[in-house]
Amino acid sequence: MTQRAVFDTIELHLVRVFHTVISERSVSRAAMRLSSTQPQVSAQLRRLRALIGDPLLVRAGAGMVPTEIALQLMAPAETLLRSAEQLFGGKAGARAFTPGAAEIEFRIAASDYLDPLFLPMLVARLRQQAPRARLTIHALSAEFDYRARLARGEVDLVIGNWLEPPAELHIGRLFSDEIVCLVGAGHLAARRPREWTLERYLAADHVAPTALHTGGHGVIDEHLTRQGLHRRIVVRSPHFALVPTMLAHSDALVLTTGRLFCQRHLGTLPLRIVRCPVDFPSLTYYQLWHEVTHGAASLRWLRETVRDVARRLPAPGLSAAADPVPVPVPVPASPSA
Repeated sequence: MTQRAVFDTIELHLVRVFHTVISERSVSRAAMRLSSTQPQVSAQLRRLRALIGDPLLVRAGAGMVPTEIALQLMAPAETLLRSAEQLFGGKAGARAFTPGAAEIEFRIAASDYLDPLFLPMLVARLRQQAPRARLTIHALSAEFDYRARLARGEVDLVIGNWLEPPAELHIGRLFSDEIVCLVGAGHLAARRPREWTLERYLAADHVAPTALHTGGHGVIDEHLTRQGLHRRIVVRSPHFALVPTMLAHSDALVLTTGRLFCQRHLGTLPLRIVRCPVDFPSLTYYQLWHEVTHGAASLRWLRETVRDVARRLPAPGLSAAADPVPVPVPVPASPSA
């Protein structure tokens, strides 16, 4: 039989059977997920073994394990199923999509600069409303080309902050946040806030996240550059969630970011929030997606869920550890000497 003839004998459902059997590592559990019977799935597995030329699932002790070839074929199978959903998921798909019964993988790339409660709340919502769905979260970094991955359909959604989001992508605004400084309790800005001037801010030892693209700047430094200002960054870290602990062990380091992120750490670490001497615009978070996934029913539901979770973020209450004294200082027209 020619390769073309073999290809013509394969139905899309057979790909779903392969993906489900290998995911579950059990014919009986796969049959339950597929609303089928064990004999039917066993027969389809035999057909898959003949077509692929590999046993795919083999016994190991009391259970079953996939072969190396089966594991290698999982990614192409997921891509094929995803592409089929995009191809046939028009208006009819929108009416047919049921989150509670959906066996699907959502793939989100997100920064950890945003409110630490956002992703946990999103995971909880997805587990509640789409319990059969799987979620893969990718970290945004200079090595992660999110624009290319969105265009190839390898990522469904990107969540982060930009001064100007890429124009070729669909954009959904999630929430805005005030930019403040987070410092250790012994930092000068916390002890003597009236001395926390623009000059001291620019000369301080700053911690900043690693840029999302090689040679690029984050939104803080992009804005400073537009104002003709430059701060002194002494630590760049891709692990933004660890920065508050770094600040707690230093009386010199400063983090400039959104209030929501900072406020969540005040109850667990000796930190203080102080006003930033620079007049920054609000830090705005967006979700971005590509035209190739714009019409998929499942992804429209995902975007609506993300938007709803963002709107329901609990507003952090002010505490004695926040903002000792407001010190607004205007930005000069040119950098200080």
